[in-house]
Amino acid sequence: MPPEQLERVIQRAGIEVGDTDPDFGVVVGGDGRFSWYGRTEAIPLLFVGVRAKGATGSKAHLAQTTFDRLPDVLRRIRAGEFAIARHKRLRVMRNGVDIGEVFTDVYLQRGSEGGCIRYKVRVAGPRTRIDEAAIADGVVVSTPAGATGYFSYPDRIRGDWMDPTAFARIGRGKVGICHITPTFTEREGSDRHPLRYVVPWGSRVELSLFRSADARLYGTTDSSSGVKVSLGDLITIVPGKKTTNLIVFRDRKGP
Repeated sequence: MPPEQLERVIQRAGIEVGDTDPDFGVVVGGDGRFSWYGRTEAIPLLFVGVRAKGATGSKAHLAQTTFDRLPDVLRRIRAGEFAIARHKRLRVMRNGVDIGEVFTDVYLQRGSEGGCIRYKVRVAGPRTRIDEAAIADGVVVSTPAGATGYFSYPDRIRGDWMDPTAFARIGRGKVGICHITPTFTEREGSDRHPLRYVVPWGSRVELSLFRSADARLYGTTDSSSGVKVSLGDLITIVPGKKTTNLIVFRDRKGP
């Protein structure tokens, strides 16, 4: 989407465009772009999706509207017919040092080397104590806003086929944890093998390797190579201090 085209649409709606103390931002794209701006911006954001049916097109689950309906939506914003939804973020640390906050999800995954990684997940929270180990491609820790991403891959599996439109939801006040295509998992004190679950918001989630591997932490930086995680490193995930502020509409029939 050329910036000039977006700027013309906004101006035609009678809204001034500028980068000095803006009242709100307009983000056009898919969930990956929404996730990035959602963790880096403090101003209210309007997420605008672009209709795409192809395999490479984003489903834009987080979008409040689509680009073809943007003029009408902007007029509603100018008239004050909107509300601000505040989404909590997760704070991510490596060995006690802040890496950043995430709006949707953060995941530990294998890097360029083949094979699975071997890691542990520990959770301590309100009435929650979990200690488990896994052999998998990795593990994702998700906010409710990130539920339609990696956290939803089990919903898309339909026997020998898949449904790319299926997705899960995470209730408010919960954090989702999902092992990514595991070959083995085990939980202390249980004979069941966990794949995906939710824990109370406010829980402390710790991730660590128990065998050396090329492992990376994704979702916290702009780098496509992620943050390197080595044997002995401790990744800690707790509630963040900031919120992501999204423009939504008071009536559920709105765009």
